[in-house]
Amino acid sequence: MRIVFMGTPELAADILRALSAEFDVCGVFCQPDRPVGRKQILTPPPTKVLAEKLGIPVFQPKGFRNGKAAQVIRDLEPDLIAVVAYGRILPQEVLDIPRLGCVNLHGSILPAYRGAAPVQRAIIAGEKITGLTAIMMDAGMDTGDIIDVLEIPSGDMDADAMFRKMGEEGGPFLCRVIRELEAGTAVRRPQNGSEATMAPPIEKSEGEFDFTLSAERIVGLVRGLSMWPVASFAYEDKRIKVCSAALSELTGEPGEILSLSPLTVAAPGGSVVIGDVIPQGSRRMTGAEWARGRRLAAGNRIGNDA
Repeated sequence: MRIVFMGTPELAADILRALSAEFDVCGVFCQPDRPVGRKQILTPPPTKVLAEKLGIPVFQPKGFRNGKAAQVIRDLEPDLIAVVAYGRILPQEVLDIPRLGCVNLHGSILPAYRGAAPVQRAIIAGEKITGLTAIMMDAGMDTGDIIDVLEIPSGDMDADAMFRKMGEEGGPFLCRVIRELEAGTAVRRPQNGSEATMAPPIEKSEGEFDFTLSAERIVGLVRGLSMWPVASFAYEDKRIKVCSAALSELTGEPGEILSLSPLTVAAPGGSVVIGDVIPQGSRRMTGAEWARGRRLAAGNRIGNDA
């Protein structure tokens, strides 16, 4: 079976690796190279790096409006298009090309969390179970018929850990779905649109919090935004990024430091155990190290000026 694969981030690369071991991946479509870091070094996406190692042709169109990318796909003559975190809506002329259609592996249990940031939004919301849904693509955003669902318990995973988990389990899952489509045994069922929720792109400002937010909400933000923009609070006019956090049952006034070992700060509904932090303009360190460096002690308050 000839497959065109469309995807860009590390999650997609993990799944591409699994597909290429079983099927003839005849082309990989991904986003253009992007400037990365303070020096803005032009960097290829993970799927491009892997595809080039595997000897698979790579295509990086800016869009599909002029019809050139669609013609490239026709020339590749795929039986199926597999899409994982590609970041573009495919026009109908592309959806109609492969004989078996286009399959999207979406990072939620649809119809919940349709859109660009399903993993982050589910973790922020404190969902105990999320997962992957394989759907037959149509012209809508994540509205196609469901083929199969892979549930994944969220536990205390942050977004980075969840993406890795999805990459590990998503490849075998998608391979099985494709085998069923090829054999004609896949069963499709429409989504219930009335149950749909949306997962819009993450805005940088969403990561800024203070300790008047509930403890549960703060921990959700820290875990859900672990990759970007990384949740942060303000202290003495500087942002303190929080890399990891957990809930505690200790209570106090919002912003009150309840313990330094580890750093535990009160918030409505409990308190937040703060793991590693990255103070603005400084290195990564434990929350306790940061607090000691600021000469903070139990009973002091972290001002809610975020």
